[in-house]
Amino acid sequence: MFEALFQRKKVNNEKLKSYGFSQKNNSYFYITDILDGQFELQICISCEGTVDTGVFDKNTGDEYVLYKTGATGTFVGEIRESCETVLKEVANCCYDVDIFKYNQTKRLIDYVRSKYRDELEFLWETSPSNAVWRRKDTMKWYGAVLTISKSKLGLMSDEIVEVVDLHAKTERVEELLQKDGYYPGWHMNKKYWYTIILDDSISDEELFRRIDESYDMAKRGK
Repeated sequence: MFEALFQRKKVNNEKLKSYGFSQKNNSYFYITDILDGQFELQICISCEGTVDTGVFDKNTGDEYVLYKTGATGTFVGEIRESCETVLKEVANCCYDVDIFKYNQTKRLIDYVRSKYRDELEFLWETSPSNAVWRRKDTMKWYGAVLTISKSKLGLMSDEIVEVVDLHAKTERVEELLQKDGYYPGWHMNKKYWYTIILDDSISDEELFRRIDESYDMAKRGK
């Protein structure tokens, strides 16, 4: 019943261990007290990320199962709320965002994480498939990963694709737009931003150079 907390997320087994989960066979287990120590919440997460929970009365050892049913009432509501609070923290601390599906998108995310230690920020609740990278020192954006229709780029197709918007000086943008695989920045100032579809039409080596250039452009004073 808490599936929504783990949507668009992928379990990170190393993060589970750091959080305090113990591994047994192909699953990870965590136990914590809830409701001022009256009950014990047991969490089991498979290696694939499937979550199961159990709530037990610490005095009797009996399992309390009503929170998994359609039962209503103040007490069962408090149990559910306590479970949700713990599970929400587990989802945030032990799972990675898994919204984007393109292999090149994932490789770009891994590259930025490895080189700059930056994670995508999902700023818009109404656009959960759009996110940005920003420098820690200046807080300026240097990239945006978006899910849009090809028609937004002036292409004769409604196919949904994953793209990255990157920053450059005006003359550099004009130069890049003469090359195949580069498009005017979508939803950005087209003088300073351009867009690449992350479908391997441009090599990783070239893409990573572009993200490095965009990161440099986000320095203070640029």
